Amino acid sequence: MTYKPLVLKWRPKCFNDLVGQDHIVSAFTNAFNLNRIHHAYIFSGSYGIGKTTIARLLAKSLNCINNSINVCNTCDACLEIQNNCFVDLIEFDAASSSGIDNIKELIENAQYFPVKGKFKIYLIDEVHMLSRSSFNALLKIIEEPPLHIKFLLATTEYNKIPKVITSRCLHFNLVKIDIDKIILYLKAILAKEQIFFDEQAIIYIANTANGSLRDALNLTDQAIIFGKGKIVLNVVVTMLGIIDNNQLILIIELIISNNVNQLIDVIDSISKNNINWEQFLIDILLLLHNILLIKIIPNYNFNYNKNILFRLSNISKSLSTSIIKDYINLILNGYKELLIVNNKKLVVEIILLKLINY
Repeated sequence: MTYKPLVLKWRPKCFNDLVGQDHIVSAFTNAFNLNRIHHAYIFSGSYGIGKTTIARLLAKSLNCINNSINVCNTCDACLEIQNNCFVDLIEFDAASSSGIDNIKELIENAQYFPVKGKFKIYLIDEVHMLSRSSFNALLKIIEEPPLHIKFLLATTEYNKIPKVITSRCLHFNLVKIDIDKIILYLKAILAKEQIFFDEQAIIYIANTANGSLRDALNLTDQAIIFGKGKIVLNVVVTMLGIIDNNQLILIIELIISNNVNQLIDVIDSISKNNINWEQFLIDILLLLHNILLIKIIPNYNFNYNKNILFRLSNISKSLSTSIIKDYINLILNGYKELLIVNNKKLVVEIILLKLINY
């Protein structure tokens, strides 16, 4: 039995399928319309936001019979690139092959014309991990490349690439994808897959993905498995090691009412689950941030149900703006301690008790 993970099944097949990188689509649309395609590009940004995917889409556009950003997805070049078997797209992982010998081989082969396509394209992933000697060897061919060669470089650490390389490339910085866009994308895919989902569960998955669409899709796949073919809220909460908003709000309410005994009981209760304490504090911070927004911008649009909004609104009325800001600062300072201490539950308790005694 074969199964294609969502992250592979729904990988973009054209630039119009990209999520959250509109500036990239606009730039390459203009480049093709003006027939101004550079010989070397660097795509930078955090993991899972589409650097390699965009490089492959560009390779497809350059070799498609349409000679346009609007690829046909039916010609040999499109299909072979899509199936990772296009002979003129050479993918090179600098993380595992950073030595000078690998770059020398690349340079020696670059002189030969494409076998099937219009261009021979070198896609170097995690390019910042190349050795100094490898960068020096690469410089010459990037500086004066044959007309049939295109270089597509991807990196999560742009600042580690030598200036002599970056100055000869066009640089595109990809942004983390907005949570709202991830939520809409996941909902659309699950509708097509005919998979039931709890909306709040999707919101939790999108938040945990931290701007990475790849992580969001992998977490969705995991949630489907845990939920026996469905995405169920309580299953997702357990899987992610997070606390439901109702309990998080209860904790804030107990802090405000100085109810130490019940607060400790709640912390003891949730600690029996597979809690990610770092994420727990981040979620508390997010709620406090939203409570502050409610106070400043009452009509702000939130992804919360009416009950949650009602409770958050009541909290905002009971706290001054300065107190909310002080709570946020205390948690931020405590978060630093949490990262270096093994007994994370103890640190969280101390942080919350500081809020009660503030």
